[in-house]
Amino acid sequence: MFINQNRRTFLRGVGAMLALPCLESFGARQKEVVIGHPNNRLAYIYFPNGSATGSWKPRKVGRDGRILQLNQWMEPLEKYKSDLIVTGKLWTPRGNGHGAGTATWLTGGSYNGHKNDAGGISADQLVAKHFENTTPLPSLELSTSGEGSFSGSLPRNCLSWVERNIPAARETIPRAVFDKLFRRAEEGFMDRSVIDLVNDQSKSLKRRASASDGQKIDEYLEAVRSIERRFEFAEKNSQKLAADRALTDTLNRPEPGIPSDHEEYVRQMFELMALSFWSGATKVSSFMLDHGQSNRYFNFIPGVKGTWHALSHWKDSSGKTEDDDGITSWDDMGTKKQMYNAVTRWHHAQLAWFLGRLKELKDSDGVSVLDRSMIMYGSSIADGHTHYERDLPVLLAGGGSGLLKTGNYIRPSRDTSMSKVHFSLLKRMGLPIDRFAEAKEELPGI
Repeated sequence: MFINQNRRTFLRGVGAMLALPCLESFGARQKEVVIGHPNNRLAYIYFPNGSATGSWKPRKVGRDGRILQLNQWMEPLEKYKSDLIVTGKLWTPRGNGHGAGTATWLTGGSYNGHKNDAGGISADQLVAKHFENTTPLPSLELSTSGEGSFSGSLPRNCLSWVERNIPAARETIPRAVFDKLFRRAEEGFMDRSVIDLVNDQSKSLKRRASASDGQKIDEYLEAVRSIERRFEFAEKNSQKLAADRALTDTLNRPEPGIPSDHEEYVRQMFELMALSFWSGATKVSSFMLDHGQSNRYFNFIPGVKGTWHALSHWKDSSGKTEDDDGITSWDDMGTKKQMYNAVTRWHHAQLAWFLGRLKELKDSDGVSVLDRSMIMYGSSIADGHTHYERDLPVLLAGGGSGLLKTGNYIRPSRDTSMSKVHFSLLKRMGLPIDRFAEAKEELPGI
């Protein structure tokens, strides 16, 4: 197999594939010093199709910016309002929309479809590179399996980029994520024969290699050892869960495939993200609640009909536009907007469930995982009908080990780049950076 990226990029981009390297194509490994906050975790949760104008502003805000009451569509998060930062007037300066906006939500760049270029490494992967030697999984990329005609669109399905032109592989099957974290060796997860064969071949090759190639082989063997450590970590976690009846009762190995109940599907993925943080599997994770132009039907929500994307174009109620399914129509714009908002509210309910799970899980010193997490939740589109790039729906949750000023509504006096949010979170993860994309300072008030 010929590999054109350095071994860390290759393994993170396509998963744990074992093959001997094409030696001359490997880049030099650079040491990175971990100076971050040791207990913090960082999650990015993306939803497509935006939210209706007015649906993101809290109902009551104090003069000091404190959130006194959320609005009716954010009501599922009311019990967690002291753990939130709700934002306004954020925008994406280098593009928005279903395709480019999704692909660049975490890069702060612009998407060049001719070159498959997202403009930079995504924020989550910067964290992954910084902590790659401290956790079994540098990062965990999750997504639901998208629905609709754009399910195969690259920019609409890629949130994380290990290089500006290399998207990270996403996990869409709950059982596959579970096995990565918890499956036992005796269940067939660890294939020692394959690992031993690769080790033996690599060592044999090294005896005949030059000094330069010998160093590269050492790097490759280290990559193989990192896979072994991942297997051992999964085995250890499995034993830990077996010894903890409370956790064992709430977590069973998921059934094969994708749950037919969409809420169950989303919550299984959220559960696995929460447990990856609690167990120490990784410090950073991303979750795409759907691809960037989801046509998923939300008819299971009482009073809602039509696809998510069609509902986002709430000012067209005839059902005869190119965004519609040709079957569904609505009585009027007001009715359709209510349905659009109902989908927004449903997703807030799933987020609230996730925050509750993080609050239940405790570190060894009794501090909740939520208090040591930073969660960014939002979309690359503001109001879905206009595809507007200003006033994006974005909120933050969690304590970040006391480094986030939660319970506040932050609305700058002028339109502000979302890159400042990314810069703020990366700094709180301890990354020694002086800018992210075009942002050189943090978001005020965060």
